[in-house]
Amino acid sequence: MGKGDRGKRPYPGVSVSTKLLFYFLIFMMLLLVVLFVFQVMLLNVFYRYTKINEMEHVFEMIEVSLENGKSELSKSVINHADEYRICVRVFAVEQGGLAEIADVNAAESCFLHHINSRTLDKLYQRALHEQGHYSTVRPMTTQAHEITEEQTSEDIVHSGKQIFTERMSMISVDICYAADGTPYVVMLNSELTPLRATVQTLRMQFIWISVIFVGLALLMAMVFARSIISPIVRMNQAAKQLATGNYDVQFEGEGYRETKELAATLNYASKELSKNDRLQKELIANVSHDLRTPLTMIKGYGEIMRDIPGENTPENMQTIIDETERLSELVNALLDISRLQADAAELSREPFDLTEQLQVSVERYDKLRSQDGYAVLFEYDRHVIVNADRAMMLRVLYNLINNGINYAGEDKTVLVRQECRDGKVRISVIDHGVGISEDQIPLIWDRYYKVDRVHKRAVVGTGLGLSIVKTVLERHRAAYGVDSQVGQGSTFWFELDVDNSDGEQA
Repeated sequence: MGKGDRGKRPYPGVSVSTKLLFYFLIFMMLLLVVLFVFQVMLLNVFYRYTKINEMEHVFEMIEVSLENGKSELSKSVINHADEYRICVRVFAVEQGGLAEIADVNAAESCFLHHINSRTLDKLYQRALHEQGHYSTVRPMTTQAHEITEEQTSEDIVHSGKQIFTERMSMISVDICYAADGTPYVVMLNSELTPLRATVQTLRMQFIWISVIFVGLALLMAMVFARSIISPIVRMNQAAKQLATGNYDVQFEGEGYRETKELAATLNYASKELSKNDRLQKELIANVSHDLRTPLTMIKGYGEIMRDIPGENTPENMQTIIDETERLSELVNALLDISRLQADAAELSREPFDLTEQLQVSVERYDKLRSQDGYAVLFEYDRHVIVNADRAMMLRVLYNLINNGINYAGEDKTVLVRQECRDGKVRISVIDHGVGISEDQIPLIWDRYYKVDRVHKRAVVGTGLGLSIVKTVLERHRAAYGVDSQVGQGSTFWFELDVDNSDGEQA
């Protein structure tokens, strides 16, 4: 099977639509389980809690009304008994026993109204033993005078795990005290309705609800998946075209913020790839040109020296040596750029006199003045010390001066200016050449980019200087730039911090 066949294989893994469908189903199943547990399994528990809270509320209201007299008590007992459909009996505790002062039977079947005084007293004693509160639940079939199975209210709450299959009776006995200290006993009785029919109804509803919601989950997952995946699929198709070298492709990610941001990023990447591809082709063409010229000259002079007697002169030999050195400089420059951009060359910072280094560098161009009429001038206000990599900064200076010479105007003059202000020193290299248009300024720092678009051999240097300048200055975290106007020349500049640790030289 060839590479083309392997490239058409589907990638392993789960698709977004499948995962989205899976997550929707999981969420829906969890939701249904929660509904089943709370609506069916725990129905009996919540029902008992509700009844207990109702009886506690009725007791609190009766306790408040006891302080306002018997007339207020009777009204409160009647109102709350009718509202919650419970049976209420209120007793005052006297020396002779329990004296009933209020009585309302609003329940369909009341346990309290079918017990004798001995059983009432037994309930009261149980409440005393339980620190003023006693509750119990028993089947309605239990004889009224038989109180043999006694439970606290806490037992009732936590024992309600079985669905009621028969009618049950909940009894609550509380002891309270009036403002004058008189003890009262409030007995409440409420019927607990069997829940079997209710539970069966809820189970049947739950089955239908589960089927409907699972179907809705599948439908929603398919709709959402299609909506989310569509822009991703389109961008994937566009990316495949980009991989074939079609840099004019446009990515569209309408619908969601994330897909829009991804589309914008991919469009930017496509633009940068197109620019890099163009610059790479120009780099190859320009480097090939600069390699071919010295090689041609070396070959030509070598053939002349071989074939023509008397041409083995020092001048011809020097030409071969010069062209060989130019080849060496070009190769070394390419290696320097690769090493600097790969961070393989470490910075070796040290304090040094930048002004003195500039003076020495400018003096080395005096030979060009005598041979070709080029003049490199230096202006400065005072000596300054900087903390930087001396060798790399010298390379920056030479490359900027070489660039100024290569693009100098008719006056063949390059001015190097040093200015100090606000703790920084700015070095400017000024020429009066053709200048650079505004749209080309961001591109001049790329390797072998040519402003005039017509490749010409540099007077000095290799043509890769500005790329080296950019890399070195960025590694020093130094500000740099160029100010230029077409027809009026260019000013390349960079700034470094002045090192005052050893003082400044006058």
